[in-house]
Amino acid sequence: MMAPMQTENSDRLSFRSALWLAVALSLGAAVSLGITRFAYALMLPPMRADLGWSYTLAGAMNTANALGYLLGALATPLLLRRLEPGALLLAGSVLATLFMALSGFFVAPAPLLAQRLFAGVASALVFVTGGLLAARLGSVHARRSGLLLGLYYGGAGWGISASALLVPAVLARAPGPHAWAWAWWALAGVCALATAVLRWPVRVLRGLGAAPAAAAANASRPQQTPASTHDPASEKMAGTASDAASLRWRRLAPALAGYTLFGVGYIGYMTFVVALLREQGASGTAVTVFYALLGLAVLLSSRIWAGLLDRAKGGGALALLNALLGVATVLPALTAWWPVVLASGLLFGGVFLSVVASTTALVRHNLPPARWALGISAFTIVFAVGQIVGPTVVGWIADGPGGLARGLVFSACALWLGALLAARQKPLGQVTT
Repeated sequence: MMAPMQTENSDRLSFRSALWLAVALSLGAAVSLGITRFAYALMLPPMRADLGWSYTLAGAMNTANALGYLLGALATPLLLRRLEPGALLLAGSVLATLFMALSGFFVAPAPLLAQRLFAGVASALVFVTGGLLAARLGSVHARRSGLLLGLYYGGAGWGISASALLVPAVLARAPGPHAWAWAWWALAGVCALATAVLRWPVRVLRGLGAAPAAAAANASRPQQTPASTHDPASEKMAGTASDAASLRWRRLAPALAGYTLFGVGYIGYMTFVVALLREQGASGTAVTVFYALLGLAVLLSSRIWAGLLDRAKGGGALALLNALLGVATVLPALTAWWPVVLASGLLFGGVFLSVVASTTALVRHNLPPARWALGISAFTIVFAVGQIVGPTVVGWIADGPGGLARGLVFSACALWLGALLAARQKPLGQVTT
């Protein structure tokens, strides 16, 4: 049933138009990750100095954000039963904008933790539904789906680069004792502009009529008989629908475990690398250049890894990218030599969002369209679990002997272990029962 739909929609939507839609849709990733989560790395040093935080408390702020992300990921499949993904994406983006703005009105830890929690919920709504719409767009031009998915996830680079340029400039000019509050408000303004642009790809993709999200919602809606809730395509792989569905998830266990450890490892770098650079004596200008180049590398990564995402049906892409991230993460912990530090940021930015794209590609390669929403949500959930663990553990390590450098060594080890686990993932169609 998918082939006629893809042919019809391909006729209605040229590849050039699909590219522009993917770029516009990537602003969802810019809001949900690039700004709502990763801009915090730039805010951490001035907030910690102003408010007297320990590294454990500073890490807990991103742990709260990751917990909210997990709650949002759990809620998304339920909300998709009542709302189409485009409407949910726009609602999440509006909420993320609101909670970013509210973060500038508090100085006590409890309300700031709450704001990070609620911003995490909103960002998950944006990121999961944006990934689902990107998968829908990829199904229209299936042979170039890796590039379209990469463009969406690489959109976090827009948010990272914008934050790198905006936050230091605002901090340098903002009045009052809590200058960082103005930076939160400026970032909220950028989120509001991105939300306005997102209305265009949502409207166009709604009109295409390709609806894996609706199919997924219908498949997950409770019916009168238990068997009706299972994926019919799985019945071809095992004796019963329930056995087949559970077998599919068991077969994805290596990739899910590897992706969990990706969440543990990468977030330590993205939370604390700016603080480490400032401890090593990097100037504000140097930090701006480092973070802006990291964001630029994220944008370029969609082109770099598109072919790999199209070819890798199993966990090979996830394993390779995790291993490279481990190298990027450990470099600033070993040396403060600026060329190596810049290389670390460029390598990290050029890889880490493509890890996320690799799991969406894995879902598309191995699950039927009716399972795409469930598959993307499953990977998002384990990703969030890893992110809950990572920042607080790295912060706790950083408060002890060895400081932030030792914390980043822990992050690198988590990424390398994740690579070993992901390498064991085989394409589902090649696994015998």
